[in-house]
Amino acid sequence: MLITTTPTVQGHEITQYHGVICGEAVIGAHLGKDILASFTNIVGGRSEAYESTLRQTRDDALAELVEEARKLGANAIVGVKFDYTVIGQNGSMMMVAVSGTAVTLA
Repeated sequence: MLITTTPTVQGHEITQYHGVICGEAVIGAHLGKDILASFTNIVGGRSEAYESTLRQTRDDALAELVEEARKLGANAIVGVKFDYTVIGQNGSMMMVAVSGTAVTLA
């Protein structure tokens, strides 16, 4: 499955548009990661615990997007966009949403 953020694929003709598709994944806060992130905030640097979880969540949302495209018979997804949103009463969860247009390339 070819996936791109651009609206077209250079050198390929889009022969069919299947429609807009979406994939979402939600992660909840984890006490251990929160403690590690707090320590990182104090001493500075990047939070590997959160980055790793966020990366996995993004991959899960992208896998859902690809599955939706396959169900429609597409062989590519164009115009892909990622969106990250904090949700929940106290901001304890994060949603990664990815969307794009399922297409068939010649």
